[in-house]
Amino acid sequence: MEHSQAGRAFVKRVDPLVCSLGVLAGANVLNNRVARRWAPVTSAVATAALVGIARREGLTWPALGFERAERGARIGGLLAAGVAVVYAAGVALPRTRPLLRDERALALSRGRLLEEVLVQVPVGTVLLEEIGFRGVLPALLARRASEHTALAGSAALFGLWHVLPSMDMARANPALSGLVSDPPGPVARRRLATARVVAGTVASTAAAGVLFHELRRRGGLLAPSLFHLATNSFGYVAARAARRVSSR
Repeated sequence: MEHSQAGRAFVKRVDPLVCSLGVLAGANVLNNRVARRWAPVTSAVATAALVGIARREGLTWPALGFERAERGARIGGLLAAGVAVVYAAGVALPRTRPLLRDERALALSRGRLLEEVLVQVPVGTVLLEEIGFRGVLPALLARRASEHTALAGSAALFGLWHVLPSMDMARANPALSGLVSDPPGPVARRRLATARVVAGTVASTAAAGVLFHELRRRGGLLAPSLFHLATNSFGYVAARAARRVSSR
């Protein structure tokens, strides 16, 4: 009995924000370095943990973004269609086509491509990131700071979340790295290119975090989730399409 009471007392003393950040950090490392194919499982467990932490703190479902589903579907659907148009234009234009040729997508078999588009991206990426960075973290931060500070904090953390995947992107997309690499020496060139891609990705995803938060405010979690899903999943399709068009 004493051990049980001590355990509950310890749980109560642990800061929920610190717990949430720990869950996200662990999931980030597992998904990007340790067990990438298991990302959907890791992300589902991490999402459940985050929601559990938030609900234990008394946060309501609307406070976490589970609201305005119909409006969110309309907004997200329109944005997803816009993403498809942008990717199609990128594939059609010779100048932008090389930027879409990501080796991470090109190296996949058709079966693995379907897995990425239908499982890895929706469950392994979008589910955890949207509930974590647009739902749980802003709600927890808003309890100790202003709404604008909570938004900025969650957006900054969303940018930092992309450090590990951006390092992989720098290696997988030579055209993208080539845009920012000019120092002498192959080793120095690769290192500086990677650093610039990482810095650019962190900054751009932090800015995207602000945009996604505004979409969440207008259409609940569904609006940014559909936009996010389209951006990532259509990217895989665009990479394959760009290679096919280039080979003609």
